[in-house]
Amino acid sequence: MARIIDPTARIADDVVLGDNIKIGRGVVIGKGTRIGDFVVIHADTVIGDNVTVGDATVLGKVPMKAAISTLKQVELAPAQIGEGCMIGSLVSIYRGCKLGEGVLVADFASVREDVEIGKHTIIGRGVAVENDTRVGRYVKIETNAYVTAHTVIEDRCFIAPMVTMTNDNFLGRTEERFKYTKGPYIRKGARIGANAILMPGIEIGEDAVVGAGSVVKHDVPQRKVVAGVPAGVIKDTPQEQLLENQNYPED
Repeated sequence: MARIIDPTARIADDVVLGDNIKIGRGVVIGKGTRIGDFVVIHADTVIGDNVTVGDATVLGKVPMKAAISTLKQVELAPAQIGEGCMIGSLVSIYRGCKLGEGVLVADFASVREDVEIGKHTIIGRGVAVENDTRVGRYVKIETNAYVTAHTVIEDRCFIAPMVTMTNDNFLGRTEERFKYTKGPYIRKGARIGANAILMPGIEIGEDAVVGAGSVVKHDVPQRKVVAGVPAGVIKDTPQEQLLENQNYPED
């Protein structure tokens, strides 16, 4: 058993620490938290009370920049993991990421820098959430979905497995693309079906539905169902499926 714990780390007395872990400078770990084996927690990361961290997970990772990368190097705030979060095994959560209360991040997921995720949201197995993205409360992002950089997903949205979001209509060519790089904006309560593709900069309206396998090239009106390649409106969202007709508790 090996544990490398920086002397400046502040760890509550009842925290359970696994074997072969590394905890960096200035890390804070709240009471009742459980840290699995082979976990690395980088400098300044703040972990709230009653958090579970699975084996071989990395928290507070500093992003790398390749020689040809267009990613700008900026000063990033410490990673923050809210009270009651559950982090799976083999997960990477980067510096500059903030998870609200009760967020679940499943095995093999990756949450990049400058990402904010609202309380009680689920980030499914193998999901990739790229940088500069905002995800609301009570959102479900299912297995192997790809959330591109510069995306907004509002509260209570549902993103089905294998959904792909895009942010660059120029496919990496010409300097002009930098003026237009933007991910989708998905409004409150919208639902995206499995294997759908969302093109850059589109808006999915509140309580709208995108059918499985659709390619969405244009904005989707609120409370409409779209499907097809390219996607077109086929009907209204059924009244019984609207957020206003659900029995969700107030918060």
